[in-house]
Amino acid sequence: MNQQTFIATLLYVTSIAVLLVGFYLFLDKNGFNKTTFLIGMMILLLFSMVFGYILNTYILSQKFRIDENLLHLTKEILHELNIPIATIQANSALLQRTLKENEKALIRLGRIDASTLRLERLYTELVYSIKKEIHTIEKEYFFVDILVKEHVECMEELNRNLFVLKLYPCQIFVDKIGFEKMLDNLLTNAMKYSAKDSVINVTLKENILTIEDRGIGMDETELISIYERYYQLDMASYGEGIGLALVKAYCDDERIKINIQSQKNVGTKVNLDLSKVITHIQ
Repeated sequence: MNQQTFIATLLYVTSIAVLLVGFYLFLDKNGFNKTTFLIGMMILLLFSMVFGYILNTYILSQKFRIDENLLHLTKEILHELNIPIATIQANSALLQRTLKENEKALIRLGRIDASTLRLERLYTELVYSIKKEIHTIEKEYFFVDILVKEHVECMEELNRNLFVLKLYPCQIFVDKIGFEKMLDNLLTNAMKYSAKDSVINVTLKENILTIEDRGIGMDETELISIYERYYQLDMASYGEGIGLALVKAYCDDERIKINIQSQKNVGTKVNLDLSKVITHIQ
């Protein structure tokens, strides 16, 4: 509790105590009966409501003003971030047309494009996180199989793993951006903790989305800790280790049951039960 809130609370409690003493003296002087009790209680409640409203308005108005200023500043920063991203993408596209015969230059431009896409994705995630803090994110209807294909295609551009897809049509109604973040996180983990050129199986059947890798796997002790914030399997790896904690939080919010099975040096299988969010295909 900060000092300002503490002082306001102390003032409120003190004022109520004074009123109670005054109420007691009023009853002691005029005698206790139904009429005097009701009059005293009405005065006490009215004063409490008015004084409480004034205190809350004073405290919350400053908080709202700070939040509003912070939101305005954040929007300006996000806008400024979006401009250089768009500029890089536009100029990269122009250079690719100009340097069609220069293979090395095209490779470098490809790396720039990949990094720009990553930056753009981070920008989108930042906007999403801010919007989620301000108000509830609207849910959308979309086909999971189509979304999975699109994101796997992006992962395949890294030329690291072989993805084997077996997807059946499935439409759900959830926070789409959050679902995309969760999916990217699971696909990235499957790649990160498996050997280069190893197979990653992605299946969508009977309302269950499964991502299975043949990576380093986990033992029972590690499985217990995977949803802890900042936990990482490989402490030498780059990253903040908050991925699966966010995945679990999203699944809980959207009523998606997540189950992770793993075996050390064999691999990991992640099952997402979409039964509670599935809609009829139209």
